[in-house]
Amino acid sequence: MTERLVVAGVTTRALALSASRAGYQVTAVDAFGDLDLRGAAEVLTLRQDSARRYSPSAAAAAAASVPADLAAYTSNFENYPDAVARLSRGRTLLGNPPAVLRRVRDPIELMRALRRRGFPTPNTRASCPSDGGAWLVKPRRSGGGHNIVPWRGGRSVPRTRYLQERIAGRPGSIVFAADGRNAVLLGLTRQLVGDARFGSTGFRYCGSLLASEEVALFPDQDRLLGTAAALAEAVTMEFGLVGLNGLDFIAREGVPYPVEVNPRFSASMELIERAHGLSMFRLHERACRGTLPVAPGPVRRAFGKAIVFARRNVTLADTGRWLASTWVADVPHPRERIGRGHPVCTVFEEAGDAAACYRGLIRRADQVYHAAESRARGAA
Repeated sequence: MTERLVVAGVTTRALALSASRAGYQVTAVDAFGDLDLRGAAEVLTLRQDSARRYSPSAAAAAAASVPADLAAYTSNFENYPDAVARLSRGRTLLGNPPAVLRRVRDPIELMRALRRRGFPTPNTRASCPSDGGAWLVKPRRSGGGHNIVPWRGGRSVPRTRYLQERIAGRPGSIVFAADGRNAVLLGLTRQLVGDARFGSTGFRYCGSLLASEEVALFPDQDRLLGTAAALAEAVTMEFGLVGLNGLDFIAREGVPYPVEVNPRFSASMELIERAHGLSMFRLHERACRGTLPVAPGPVRRAFGKAIVFARRNVTLADTGRWLASTWVADVPHPRERIGRGHPVCTVFEEAGDAAACYRGLIRRADQVYHAAESRARGAA
């Protein structure tokens, strides 16, 4: 009998499609309800620009009436444990439970735990330092690099934010599966952050490149991989993580300085699915039930994705044609209005090396901008 699953989050397309391909009957609750999601799942959309606005609590409430045996979540539910509790009421939760989220999403507790285990970490604190230095002010309910700004000395830190030492280096992410005690490293990705070629600014996440031993994305990558696997094991044992998880880091001289843990399905994971032909949702479900996968083999090519953000206000044309493309996802609705700085879609690329993959993503983004902005001439 087909198992029924409800998935909730800001954007659910990648996880919902993975679950659908694995044979689950999926209902998705998110803020976009994109066209390609509707081809694989029943969709409840809580749009940001409507009276029925998205929030984790609103999404959990909307999901309450969905007939489903299983529940899973994507960003930004990890910051709202009470919403996770409501989403999973009367269902089997495939993901980290509220008690785990409360601990692992506390940035100060996370860094203290990793330091106790001997890992180098950025200084992280709730109050202003007395010795100056380079710091970032981050929201405690963080996600996607939103609302991260450099700290200006002397300014107080609100209770909803914290300070983290600014580490110079390349941003990346560790993808791993966990069973509450042990972890298996599934991939290492380099993050694209604040890249103007994709309409992004500041510290905003806008894509990922998938790495392996043979397609290096970081200096001293062999050393980095060894520490990455140890970090995944450490946070799993310390916090009891289950299912698919991500750990963001800054790489400097072969050392991954952990930034935060994303204890749920994250944006870079669909690259692993594309590269290896795996069902990431199936891996997630089995890990949550206590069965870890075998680590996948090396990726011999580079795989990338980029989120294309609108550079101006646009009104799109017939986006239904985009569904035939293998390199576009998160397809918006025909004649949809998208404001400057908001996501238009996601693009993918595959190439022999990282540099060629990145150039290909830029070309894909340019194609999206040409289609969107040529239609938008004269728009607000």
